Amino acid sequence: MGSLLKIVGGALVLLLVAAGLAVTIVPRFLDRIYYEGPESGHYDGARFFNPDGDDTARVPGGGSRGNFLWRQLTGRDDRAPWPDRVAVPASRPAARVMGERMVATWIGHATVLVQTQGINILTDPVYADRSGPFGFGPKRVAAPGVAFDDLPRIDLVLVSHNHYDHLDQTALQRLWQRDHPVIVTSLGNDSVIAQTGAKATALDWGGRVTVRPGIEVAVTRNHHWGSRWFTDRNRALWSSFVVRFLSGGNLFFAGDTGFGDGRWPAEAAALGPIRLALIPVGAFRFARGQMSSGSHIGPAEAALVYQRLGATRGLPIHWGTFRLSYEAYDTPPRLLAAAMKCTGGAGFAGVPIGRPQEIAPARAPGQATPMTRAAMLRCLDTPAVRALR
Repeated sequence: MGSLLKIVGGALVLLLVAAGLAVTIVPRFLDRIYYEGPESGHYDGARFFNPDGDDTARVPGGGSRGNFLWRQLTGRDDRAPWPDRVAVPASRPAARVMGERMVATWIGHATVLVQTQGINILTDPVYADRSGPFGFGPKRVAAPGVAFDDLPRIDLVLVSHNHYDHLDQTALQRLWQRDHPVIVTSLGNDSVIAQTGAKATALDWGGRVTVRPGIEVAVTRNHHWGSRWFTDRNRALWSSFVVRFLSGGNLFFAGDTGFGDGRWPAEAAALGPIRLALIPVGAFRFARGQMSSGSHIGPAEAALVYQRLGATRGLPIHWGTFRLSYEAYDTPPRLLAAAMKCTGGAGFAGVPIGRPQEIAPARAPGQATPMTRAAMLRCLDTPAVRALR
């Protein structure tokens, strides 16, 4: 009996030692240094931060992080039901769209194919069936609207940050091996992309690179965070982009973003009239009635972003593909329609995955005073909106 107790006691000691080592060693092992450079207004020499105030580390639905994770693991998080699978008709885009015509095809989540002036642009290309490491993470409910092998030759890829639902290493590797596109991202993400053998141009906010004569990419501010391994939080920068054209108007890709100070859309609009804005509207609700989180704008704030951009056309993205939050599958487009009525704007509404959209040239933006967030929330305080899960 005494020897058995010694064995059990020794095993417990070993378990405690192993647990202690895991707590101290594993987080350091999971950390990564993606970028080293001089300090700036959004980089402290080790990690990036949002200069307009960092609220992205808060628990999305409030309360403690432990309770949040427990509710997620046990399914006691009041999630609205989602379909297991959504039918998506196959689409085969043209090889090229020449001249000032612009055609945009939402492939799913934040992946959009934009074709104009003989250049094919792909944003945050994700073809993985799950958005997470090692095959874990939320499962795709909608197949890509364009199969990878049906993609035309891609000339330019924009990668907004390093989260798994936006930076799919396998997809980037396949694109690089097939097409050798120009890949533009923000600081530090080139290190993650390089693991695939691909090469990316990484720029700070305000940086610009010429893709070809008359076509330039500007890396612009948004409000988010980055991580792939828990303790590597904010080792790489997040961004939005403006693709500038000499004629027809610009393309704006918001990436993944919270609202922050709400001034970054005007910074992008200052680079020229925006013909098409790709703006996220999903993964915003983690409690009943929640309209946004620090990391993600919802439809209400997306409508405000669209208004502040002065865009001619908007495409809502970041919804209906991976279940990342608690809102119902169709809440983002339904709530967006209500929010657009509040602003009195037009041209920003949900579109089906995989269906090509003809985008008209940019028109001169109006001079209306932008709606405030408080006014938007007052406008949306209706029984119909409150009934949305």
